[in-house]
Amino acid sequence: MLNSVIVVDDEASIRTAVEQWLSLSGFSVQLFARAEECLAQLPRHFPGVIISDVRMPGMDGLQLLERVQTDDPDLPVILLTGHGDVPMAVEAMRSGAYDFLEKPFTPQHLLGSLRRALEKRQLVLENRKLHQQADLKSRLEGTLLGMSHGLQQLRRQVLELASLPVNVLIRGETGSGKERVARCLHDFGPRAGKPFVALNCAAIPESLFEAELFGHESGAFTGAQGKRIGKLEYANGGTVFLDEIESMPLAQQAKLLRVIQEQKLERLGANQSIAVDLRIIAATKPDLLEEARAGRFREDLAYRLNVAELRLAPLRERREDIPLLFEHFARAAAEKLGRAAPPLSASQLAQLLVHDWPGNVRELANAAERHALGLGSPDLEVAPAGQSLSGQMEAFEAQCLRAALRQHGGEIKAVMEALQLPRRTLNEKMQRHGLVREDFIGRE
Repeated sequence: MLNSVIVVDDEASIRTAVEQWLSLSGFSVQLFARAEECLAQLPRHFPGVIISDVRMPGMDGLQLLERVQTDDPDLPVILLTGHGDVPMAVEAMRSGAYDFLEKPFTPQHLLGSLRRALEKRQLVLENRKLHQQADLKSRLEGTLLGMSHGLQQLRRQVLELASLPVNVLIRGETGSGKERVARCLHDFGPRAGKPFVALNCAAIPESLFEAELFGHESGAFTGAQGKRIGKLEYANGGTVFLDEIESMPLAQQAKLLRVIQEQKLERLGANQSIAVDLRIIAATKPDLLEEARAGRFREDLAYRLNVAELRLAPLRERREDIPLLFEHFARAAAEKLGRAAPPLSASQLAQLLVHDWPGNVRELANAAERHALGLGSPDLEVAPAGQSLSGQMEAFEAQCLRAALRQHGGEIKAVMEALQLPRRTLNEKMQRHGLVREDFIGRE
């Protein structure tokens, strides 16, 4: 239950009396003598109620109400009025004031009005939070595409971790979308308005690594002309994405560990520390702890980076996402050319579903672009190792069911007619493939 209250009154005796009453009842009270001071310190989405006198020097209570209504029309304002101000207060309630209390008022009357206003405020804030979460979920579904159980779980994890101030380690094969996931962790969290700096550790020569990461002062080494801001300092307040972190030289690992621990860095050739506020998201294909046991990575840094871990499943483990991803990439490529993407035949779809996709999403995107450009499909494995005929048939059947459910918005009768299946058979197949009608409603 919310318990924050702001009291605005130019009379010190009333402020003191109201504070005593409310504090004894368990409320957290903040006092202001002037409305201007209240507005200057009023946080956005204030989780409470404002109680304000009507007649005050400078900005009066009605003007305060008007300003509050402009910024947050759902923030309850209770007005305190003298006898002659009652008609004015009634008019103010029509303009959005929650309640008015005529002086002198009893503590019970004040507490009753305040508790009702706080209940209303709590419902408003909870509703806003639900809408915000629904909006974030919808945006994320359009960014991390897929209907597989693994992708749905990944999206839930990303939404949970995005708002938490913890470092994250992303593990996945080449081409599985590690940078896209890192970008989502940044974009859907409180650092979204700050820089997102991506760095591939394997692409930087060891001799340049320190200067690239930490920057340098003029004359720090031969050729260092002028001061240079490093990637870590540039990302202050935001997120640094270190891809292929296992390739970072051991000497720089020690310096990165110090930055993470102390939230400070030193440019090459400098003696002064610079405070930085960073979130580190690292990505790797191998297990960092195994790399540490082999002497190729610092174990203490591995633990610092792996506060939370996200594992990206390879495409071959989530084949049901292949058609949706292929369609997305093909349509995007076709739109650039101002044309419609050619449809996939059943045999082409079957090939996509049974191919092993060693290059994961990156390879699939390339194949989709070739298809959209009319360059044909690349040579795909028809029967990858470990993929039996029955497994291929199961994958194809699941995709046919999923496509029909999506096309008809989850309408079971329409799916039965389209696939020419009796109700019982369709239900059994949907259950076997983990398909739920509600997941497709409104997706046609």
